[in-house]
Amino acid sequence: MAEPKPDPYPSRHTTVPEMRPRLDPVVHSDWNEGAPLSREQAEHFDRHGYLVLDDLFSDEEIGFLQRETGKLLADPDALAAETVITERGSREIRSIFEIHAQSPVLARLAADDRLAGVARFLLGDEVYIHQSRLNYKPGFKGKEFYWHSDFETWHVEDGMPRMRALSMSVLLAENTPHNGPLMLIPGSHRTFLTCVGETPQDHYLMSLKKQEYGVPDEDSLAELAHRHGIVAPVGKPGAVVIFDCNVMHGSNGNITPFPRANAFLVYNAVSNRLQAPYGVDKPRPAFVAARGEPEALVLQSGPLMAEALA
Repeated sequence: MAEPKPDPYPSRHTTVPEMRPRLDPVVHSDWNEGAPLSREQAEHFDRHGYLVLDDLFSDEEIGFLQRETGKLLADPDALAAETVITERGSREIRSIFEIHAQSPVLARLAADDRLAGVARFLLGDEVYIHQSRLNYKPGFKGKEFYWHSDFETWHVEDGMPRMRALSMSVLLAENTPHNGPLMLIPGSHRTFLTCVGETPQDHYLMSLKKQEYGVPDEDSLAELAHRHGIVAPVGKPGAVVIFDCNVMHGSNGNITPFPRANAFLVYNAVSNRLQAPYGVDKPRPAFVAARGEPEALVLQSGPLMAEALA
């Protein structure tokens, strides 16, 4: 019987956190004149682990997306029940998962070449949707998302082998400095910070509301923040924040009257398909992490309008 391959990014195995070097590239393609990003944009993503793209979508397209996501939020009973995550202690919707499988409009958004084409370039491969969700942070009641590296969880609990995935947050409401925008520690994507604590079975049932395992320790977070600083990209509806799977990020609660809503798409390289989880016996369900043989996205171009979906 073949020996199991060593874990390139072990985590949650010891009582002391470690800062390990990243073993994978950040940008997996060489820049060329035909790339969907400028050389400066590609270098910014490589250096800082994130990038903001403005004005990718027209006002009409943004209105179209806002109406669609408004329908999803207004009628959660029409959605698969397990994909609707509420805030702890209330019925306020925190996230709706697998939105690309429950909405043709958002499936079309996920395949749009303005997004998926950039993902293919940065990841150097065909891509598929590892996870999608609508994140909603209502006015006055929206709770925080604590600091974390997505890859640490995707590796330990889902079986994502390497750092060859990224997230895109499409802003559907204005993200201001005050209503709980995404915060990132630029440059932290080049350090894999291990976490401590054995992961309970079916951890996702708790972690989707509030994560308590796979959470970085405060001393290491402080060191990363002092070393790299913290940024909070803001923008109007239609802006897209792209960030590497291993960049440390989180967000504060929203105590303003202004809600925040984002369509969140995770692109993974087809060659980086999920294996058995590295830290738990039972993988998370498919609505959180797509398993099986991935189907590469067929890129779509043109406006995000109803007639394009007919």
